[in-house]
Amino acid sequence: MKEWRLADGRVISYRQAGSGPPLVLLHGWAMSSAVFSEALQALSNEFCVFAPDLPGHGQSSAGVDYGLNSLAGDLASWMEGLKLNGVCLLGWSLGGQIALRLAALATQRIRRLLLVATTPRFVAEEEWPHGLPNGQVRLMARGLQRRYTRTLDDFFDQQFAKQELSAQRRQWLNGNLSPSVIPPQAEAALAALETLRTSDLRLQLADLKVTTLVMHGAEDTIVPLGAGRYLADALPEANFEPLAKAGHAPFLSCPEEIFKLWREFCQP
Repeated sequence: MKEWRLADGRVISYRQAGSGPPLVLLHGWAMSSAVFSEALQALSNEFCVFAPDLPGHGQSSAGVDYGLNSLAGDLASWMEGLKLNGVCLLGWSLGGQIALRLAALATQRIRRLLLVATTPRFVAEEEWPHGLPNGQVRLMARGLQRRYTRTLDDFFDQQFAKQELSAQRRQWLNGNLSPSVIPPQAEAALAALETLRTSDLRLQLADLKVTTLVMHGAEDTIVPLGAGRYLADALPEANFEPLAKAGHAPFLSCPEEIFKLWREFCQP
């Protein structure tokens, strides 16, 4: 792991591998950059791959707060410090929401945007059926306060569709990449979950003019497929790639297929 110190002394820890055009990977809620360990290995022959730990996650310092603007601002400072330009920016789940804000804050640095299992609105409402019920997200928050590790691992299990993983693959993922292996700071997990519950990016999408690919698992039960379809329709320069039989983390269930798509899209 490498470290970059922000102006206020806080640290962004990150993984880096390879050489070539910069590819930045942003992980999801309660995870860490470790979730992209296979991606770094697979893509480092063609790209210089960077995978930061979000503030309060992995080995990074706590965030000032965990709103999307604050998280994106920290990562914009990190990208500026590393002098990253012409970036293909990939965000998964919460990382996708942060990527949308980061692309708006640092438009001049972003060449392409790749959104995986991303939604502009995580929680369902009367006019927005493409999310989890508000009560379910509140129950998750209470679960974090009562059974922290168990709640994290239960959420990780929900990311995969039935029959999506072999028993051997599931065992490896649970032992190496589940959030309880490298847990986020409890305050960060709770605050970032509240950010997911309250954020709504729908009105900001039309202004984001960057070449974008929206990838979404057809069997995603955390962020329904309709959210990805909406996102692709609302972004001015986006294409939509639905993934049959995939859940919320397709790069973990069928990595070779997914990394091929990432590679093709991110090439200069």
